[in-house]
Amino acid sequence: MSNVIDEPGEDIVANAKKERAEKRGPFGRIGLFLRQVINELSKVVTPTRRELVTYTIVVLVFVVIMMAIVSGLDLVFLWVVRFVFGDGSAAVGV
Repeated sequence: MSNVIDEPGEDIVANAKKERAEKRGPFGRIGLFLRQVINELSKVVTPTRRELVTYTIVVLVFVVIMMAIVSGLDLVFLWVVRFVFGDGSAAVGV
């Protein structure tokens, strides 16, 4: 004898959820949404002060690095555009 467990397929589960959602009225759906929001908010873990400072420093350092990269690319493109469309003096560094 085989011990096969008959599990419902994804389509059966999706149809059941759809039917249950159709049976709820507008207030039932709003209540369900609010319960889900409260449930998700209860999972949120607030960082300690030290973690908050560390995360803030990491973000600021990342932003400064990205600003430097974008500024560098902007200068390179400026030199290329001046060389191609300008008088060509940007190629010598003037």
